[in-house]
Amino acid sequence: MSRHSKFCVHAPHWLVTLEMFLYLLGLVAFLVLYRWYKESKRVSNKSDKYVYITGCDSGFGNLLAKHLDKRGFCVIASCFTEKGEEELKKACSERLTTVHLDVSNSDSVNKAAAFIKNKVGEKGLWAVVNNAGVSVPSAPCDWLTIEDYKSMLDVNLVGVIAVTLSVLPLIKKARGRVVNVASVFGRITPTGGPYCVSKYGVEAFNDSLRLNMAPFGVKVLCIEPGFFKTNVTDTAILSRNIEKLWNLLPEETKEDYGRDYVDRVKEMMRKELEKMPDADLMKVVNCMEHAVAAVHPRTRYSPGWDAKFFWLPMSYMPSRLVDYLLLKNSVLPAKSVMQ
Repeated sequence: MSRHSKFCVHAPHWLVTLEMFLYLLGLVAFLVLYRWYKESKRVSNKSDKYVYITGCDSGFGNLLAKHLDKRGFCVIASCFTEKGEEELKKACSERLTTVHLDVSNSDSVNKAAAFIKNKVGEKGLWAVVNNAGVSVPSAPCDWLTIEDYKSMLDVNLVGVIAVTLSVLPLIKKARGRVVNVASVFGRITPTGGPYCVSKYGVEAFNDSLRLNMAPFGVKVLCIEPGFFKTNVTDTAILSRNIEKLWNLLPEETKEDYGRDYVDRVKEMMRKELEKMPDADLMKVVNCMEHAVAAVHPRTRYSPGWDAKFFWLPMSYMPSRLVDYLLLKNSVLPAKSVMQ
């Protein structure tokens, strides 16, 4: 028997355990370093690469357009307003081009796509970032009409699909990327209304497109942010939305929820929702930039500590437990049988 074998046989159990732990720790450290090194590589010839971004009037899209412009990409930033276009042009280099876009309007989408095709020429389009989205109307499902659902789905889901399909041949030509901004609420549903429905739809479209485009060398990536301080989580906008919808409800539904329901919801938003969103929007923008610029981008990004350590883990829990946790801290209707 070798000396090493004798040592293994006679070594204390704690020493063998420590040795295994150190091997495991070393393996984890190696994998982390390897992943960091692999993901740190960026694509070359950025000045020859065009990136089309939707929803650049404010928030993530606006910051991403400025960020990629500084990194040397040729940015095509779509805005819904002339003011958004003008302010973005002033803040960026001559490489950046703006275009008016209403993602819910087919003519607007096609017109923007024709402009981009003429702009990029034979190089094709390196990436499209589907960032445009809205968060209202949002309310309990029985407050809403089918038109309320359609209005949001037209922007958050149909708009994403329409914009992508309008430039997909150009992306295939460049063997580029499609970056879809979904949400952690495309993985779990804490509220009623069309918002989560639209984001689940984006996730499904993203997954199917990723499989379909893989043979063509096109990468399809998904961003799933948690709560960040943007118009989507603006409590003033959300409060006005719920008041507007409440005023349209029939008396029977108002009685079900109680006359003070809106006040209780607004108070909950003031206490809880205002302190939840992360003000550091660059956490999301850096993920977007990585998806566009990395040689080896990730399939999914989940910026925000709440996404990583609360919402995503909750999405894997049994539905009965998730329902209990979400209802436990929600504002219940006056006629709730759970009280």
